[in-house]
Amino acid sequence: MKLDGCNALITGASAGIGREFARQLANRARSLVLIARREQTLNELRDELSQQYPRTAISVRKTDLADLAQLNELTAWLDHERIDVDLLINNAGLGDSGDFATSNLIRNQQMTLVNIVALTTITRRLLPQMIAKRRGGILNVSSSAGFLPIPHFAVYAATKAYVTSFSEALRAELRGTGVSVCTLCPGPVHTEFQEVAKRPDAQPDTGPKFVFVPAEQVVRDALAALEADRPLVIPGFPMKLGMFLVRITPMPILRFLSRFSPRRG
Repeated sequence: MKLDGCNALITGASAGIGREFARQLANRARSLVLIARREQTLNELRDELSQQYPRTAISVRKTDLADLAQLNELTAWLDHERIDVDLLINNAGLGDSGDFATSNLIRNQQMTLVNIVALTTITRRLLPQMIAKRRGGILNVSSSAGFLPIPHFAVYAATKAYVTSFSEALRAELRGTGVSVCTLCPGPVHTEFQEVAKRPDAQPDTGPKFVFVPAEQVVRDALAALEADRPLVIPGFPMKLGMFLVRITPMPILRFLSRFSPRRG
């Protein structure tokens, strides 16, 4: 898909990878629709980008995708305003770090709503118009965590496995329609994600410094993959190699290795 002159909608646009998507697309897109739950940061981002790129139409919509009522209001707004979108970036996501047995029930519901239900619903709403125009792109932000079950990230990893599987199936369905689907599966990135995912009184779950990839590179790689019509992108060589090894390792071996994973609260 050619990104120049596109009309993009980005969820989770107020911070981290979503904000970086908005910044890198602002000088290429005809219009941007930025969705997030924090209105002030959305407005600040809109003002920043509008000042730098006055020719790009930028609108914002405050929406908590963990709230079904607000999700329905968003889709109704898209219908009512006849929002033209030919690039959908499903970036919004929630995580949780800790044992499932001590997890918060509401947090689990929120993860499922944001990572699965909202992504699926928004995609279903916007896809028919892309097919009708025979032009469009869908970039679903999954995670390298979606390639295997991960103790202490059980629900999050499972929701991202859904995103990756759903994206691959959708890509196959859309072959020949002019609509491209790409899955972004980053490893650790320095954003707010680790801080938000940690439990109270726990330290953020990080990892070796060499596996971290800057958000700027993650977004550059993702947009390049979408333009090249590649099905999957894993930014950073260490994560590419690591995920290749994980994906070819038999599940019995992965189960054995999981025994050495330390318990967390």
